[in-house]
Amino acid sequence: MGLSSLRAAAWALRRASGPWTPRLGPRLLCLPPMAGNGEALAPVGARQEQGTKARSGWQGAARTWEETAQQAKKLKSSEDGEQPRKLPKRKIVLLMAYSGKGYHGMQRNAGSSQFKTIEDDLVSALVRSGCIPENHGEDMRKMSFQRCARTDKGVSAAGQVVSLKVWLVDDILDKINSHLPSQIRILGLKRVTGGFNSKNKCDARTYFYMLPTFAFAHKDHDVQDETYRLSADTLRHVNRLLACYKGTHNFHNFTSQKGPREPSARRYILDMFCEEPFVREGMEFAVIKVKGQSFMTHQIRKMVGLVVAIVKGYAPESELERSWGEAKVDVPKAPGLGLVLERVHFEKYNQRFGRDGLHEPLDWAREEAEAAAFKEQHIYPTIISTERHERSMAQWLSTLPVHNFSATALAAAGPDTKVPSPLEGSEGDGDSD
Repeated sequence: MGLSSLRAAAWALRRASGPWTPRLGPRLLCLPPMAGNGEALAPVGARQEQGTKARSGWQGAARTWEETAQQAKKLKSSEDGEQPRKLPKRKIVLLMAYSGKGYHGMQRNAGSSQFKTIEDDLVSALVRSGCIPENHGEDMRKMSFQRCARTDKGVSAAGQVVSLKVWLVDDILDKINSHLPSQIRILGLKRVTGGFNSKNKCDARTYFYMLPTFAFAHKDHDVQDETYRLSADTLRHVNRLLACYKGTHNFHNFTSQKGPREPSARRYILDMFCEEPFVREGMEFAVIKVKGQSFMTHQIRKMVGLVVAIVKGYAPESELERSWGEAKVDVPKAPGLGLVLERVHFEKYNQRFGRDGLHEPLDWAREEAEAAAFKEQHIYPTIISTERHERSMAQWLSTLPVHNFSATALAAAGPDTKVPSPLEGSEGDGDSD
C-alpha cells in the first residue's frame, strides 16, 4: 500500500472513530516514507503546516465534544429538577418578623414533623424560592445557618436575625416572602463577612413583654379586672423594682437545671423598664423592655413574674435579693404570650466592619417603619385577642395566692411530674445554654 493510500485510510479511520482517537491520526500522518514506494516526503514547512492543521482540528473536535457533554449534563439536571446553573453562595443575614402563635418556637427540630416551628416555614420558602438546594433544608449546617435567639412556643419577634449562605437570586426578598404565611415576613437582607455567625456576633438582645396593667393591681385594694388603670405611683414602683435587675446577677433561680455556682448562671442586664400604659379595645396594657447580653430559658418571664408578685403584694421586696443568692427560690413564671424579641444588637461588628466600605452596618434603620407596622398588624392584635379569649394572664395571676416561693418547681409540681423535653416546647426566651 502506498503512502497516499495509507494516509487516506488513516483519515477515513479517524473520521469514523470520532474525537476519541487522537493518537492514531497524527502518528500515521507522520509516518516515514516506506522503502521502495517511490514517493518523496513533503517539504519540512509543508509537514509542519499539516501537523498544525491536524492539531487544530483535534482541538476543535475536543471543544465540540466538551460543549456537547456540558449541554447533556444541563439537560439531565433540569430533568431531575436540580439547579440548571450554580450561582456562587454568599453569606447574608435576614431580618425577620413573626407572630409566634400556633408555632412551637423558632428553632427547627430535626427529624420531627410533629411540632411546627418558624424555621420549618422559613426553610421551605428558601428552597421553593431557589435560594438553597433541597438537601440544605434537610441539613441546615450545609448553609451555615444560625439564629440570634431561640424563642419559646408562642413567642413572637419583630427583629430576629438569622445568618446563612444562599444563592442571591433576583428579587430574593419578594420570592421568599411569596412562599411564607402572612404572619412571617423577611424585612431586610444584608451581605456580611464570610465567617459571620449571628449568635456569636450578637452583643445584646432587646425583648419586650406586653401585659394587661391589671397584673399590677394590688391584691388588697385594687380592682382585679380590665377596668383597672395603672397609676403614676404604681408605675414608679414597678420601674424601681425593674431597675434592680440592672448589672450582673446570679439568675440560677430564673431558669431550670442551673446550679448557684455555675458561671453561666451569671448574666448581665443593661436596662429594664416599663413604658407608659396605653388602651386597646377597652383594656389597658403596658410594655416592659429589657436589654441584656443573653438570656437563659424562661429567664425574662420569671423576671417579670417576680416583679408582678411583689407589686401585687404576694411577696416582699427582699425576695428579689434572695433570688440571687445560693438558696433555692421558686420564682413564678409569667405567661409566654406577651414576650416579643424586638431587636438584636451588633455594636462590635458594626465598629469593625460597618464602615470598611465593603459591608453595611447591621442597624436596620431603614426597616424600622416596616417592623413597627408588622407589630401593629400582627403581634399586638394577637396578644390582645388571645388575652381576651384565653385570659392567660388572669389565669396565671390566680395561682399567685397559693404560690410557695420556698419550694422547688419539681417539688411543687409533684414527684411524678414529667419535665418537658425540647421537643415539647421548652426552648428558651433567648439563648438557653
